Amino acid sequence: MQLAKLEETGDYLIAPDPESPRLTRAIEGVDQSGERVMLPVVEERPLTIYLNSQEIVTAMTIGDYPEYLALGFLRNQGMLRDDDEITGVDYDEDLEVAVVRTTRETSYEDKLKKKTRTSGCAVGTVFGDMMEGLEGLRLPAAELRTSWLYELSARINRTPSLYLEAGAIHGTVLCRENRPLIYMEDVGRHNAVDKISGWMLRERVDPADKILYTTGRLTSEMVIKTALMGIPVLASRSGFTAWGVDIAREVGLTLIGRMRGRRFTCLAGEERLIRDTDPDTIPEEDRKHRRKSAEG
Repeated sequence: MQLAKLEETGDYLIAPDPESPRLTRAIEGVDQSGERVMLPVVEERPLTIYLNSQEIVTAMTIGDYPEYLALGFLRNQGMLRDDDEITGVDYDEDLEVAVVRTTRETSYEDKLKKKTRTSGCAVGTVFGDMMEGLEGLRLPAAELRTSWLYELSARINRTPSLYLEAGAIHGTVLCRENRPLIYMEDVGRHNAVDKISGWMLRERVDPADKILYTTGRLTSEMVIKTALMGIPVLASRSGFTAWGVDIAREVGLTLIGRMRGRRFTCLAGEERLIRDTDPDTIPEEDRKHRRKSAEG
C-alpha cells in the first residue's frame, strides 16, 4: 500500500496536517543497538473548556481545532442543546482556554459532580447522566454498501496522518457514502470524535446519511457519542465491547468492527448492509501496513 500524496487529499474538507511543526517535537534517544535516533513525538497541551462563566473540564489534546473540540465536548455531554443560540467561541492560545458563549444562562454544578471515568486512552470523561439522552432514541434507517466500506478503508489508511508520522494518536473520520470528509486526530479518540461533533454543530451538518470511522475500540462511550450525534453507522479497524454492542442494537446503530483488507464483522444493524462487492475481489491488507489497533 502506497501513501497518497498530500495534494491527493484535497477533496477532504479537513485533512490531517502531519507536517505541522506545532503538533510534534523531535526528541533524541537511542535504539535497541545503542545508536542515536531522532524521533518525532506528538505534543500534548491542556485545553480548559468554559461554558459561559463556568469552567467545565481540562482536556489533554494536541492543540488543533480547539473551538471544534470545545463545542463538540459540550454538545456530546448534553450541555449544549439543539435550540441553543451560540453567540461566540473564543480561544486564547496563551491561556490555553476555550470559552463557548450562549444566550441561555447555564449552570451545571450538579452535573459536574456525576463524573464517570471511561475506558480508553487519555482517560476520557463521561457524565453520569449521559445515558439519559438515549431514551427513546432510534437512529434513521440508512443503507450501507460494502463497496463504501472497502473504499473508505483503503482511502483513509493511505491518507498522510500524524499517526503514520509519529504514532501515539487516534483518528476519527466523518464520511458520506464512499467519501471521507473530515479527518480529525488526537491523543484520545474521544477528543477526535468531539472535534467532528463540534464541526458538525457549527456547520449545521445533517448526520442522517453519515458514517463515522474510528481507529479506536468500539466502546460504550464511542457508541453513545455517535448515537447522540445522530450518525447511523460506526465503523472501526478495532474490536468491540459487549456493552457497546448492546447500546448499538438498542438505538439502531450499525456497528462494523475489525475492518481491514477484505474482512470486517458486523455486530449490530446488519439489515442495513447491501453486499454489492465480492470480498474475494478485495486484496488482503499487507501486515506491514496495519495499524496497531487492527490487532485489537
